[in-house]
Amino acid sequence: MSQTAIVILNYNGKKYLEQFLPSVLAHSKDHEVIIADNASTDDSIEYLSKHFPQVKTIILAENHGFTGGYNRALAQLEHEYFCLLNSDVKVTEGWIDTLIDYLNQNPNVAAVQPKILSFSNPEYFEYAGAGGGFIDSLGYPFCRGRLFHHTEKDEGQYDDSREVFWASGACMLIRSKVYKELGGLEEEFFAHMEEIDLCWRIQSEGWKVAYVGQSTVFHVGGGTLSHNNPRKTYLNFRNGLTLLYKNLPSNKSWYIIPSRLILDGIAALKFLLADRSSENFNAVYRAHLDYFKNKSQFTEQRNLNRKNTKVSDIPTIYKGSIGYQVFVKGLRNTKHLKV
Repeated sequence: MSQTAIVILNYNGKKYLEQFLPSVLAHSKDHEVIIADNASTDDSIEYLSKHFPQVKTIILAENHGFTGGYNRALAQLEHEYFCLLNSDVKVTEGWIDTLIDYLNQNPNVAAVQPKILSFSNPEYFEYAGAGGGFIDSLGYPFCRGRLFHHTEKDEGQYDDSREVFWASGACMLIRSKVYKELGGLEEEFFAHMEEIDLCWRIQSEGWKVAYVGQSTVFHVGGGTLSHNNPRKTYLNFRNGLTLLYKNLPSNKSWYIIPSRLILDGIAALKFLLADRSSENFNAVYRAHLDYFKNKSQFTEQRNLNRKNTKVSDIPTIYKGSIGYQVFVKGLRNTKHLKV
């Protein structure tokens, strides 16, 4: 059995399998490529059977979302490393071996991501991961090479390898034992910010997360939901609050979560007044309602996280406010940001 399982979660993604699966197979010859199908209703499975009969498939009876789909698929595998790879990613020569070598050489690192560039605009970083992910003191995520919706041109400024706060779920290599010991992705998130939650738990347990700029992939992005889709807005705001509730130490949660609620309200007003988007305004409102309605179901997990925490002051959390840096000081790139 191969050391690494490259697992592509598919839901009605035949067009992406046609376009990108050949590159994955061509550049991953010593590793097992597996398609986990999330109850697709298109002819994805028939296409795979006809054109790629050598590729193993795991067929799920219903759509469990990104989180539940991966948890159920990976539970059936016994490889040393799992690579979670979006179906809309074009890989390059040596991409996976470079990541594996890094984990082999760094036994304290649990998960790693490559440089992620835009497929449609390959000179620029892609939103979902870019040059490695971080969060600020209020829990807002950002990346080297991506601040909110602004992405930087790749000029070699992030060709390094270094510790980061989160690795992108678009392309993440992770030790299977860590994934399983931590219970995998948080299924209630369904999609969006689930990898940040997992990486937070990884680091609280004493492991590290890293970025390796010598490995490169190209991501289409927005294949499921565009950045201004109300459903995506809802998931990001709801999951962002739940992320903080689950993972913040008690000496910080009492003031950070109320601060986020206020800032979320300001963002909702911007959707309504500046962007003329009542749907996104309503999405933030519903996200807050559902956060308060459902947060009790995460209390046990929060208490367990706090009990198992070995590292509470995680060094890869940016101590300042990324919103202040961008919207007040006009920051446009992260090259000189101290993260």
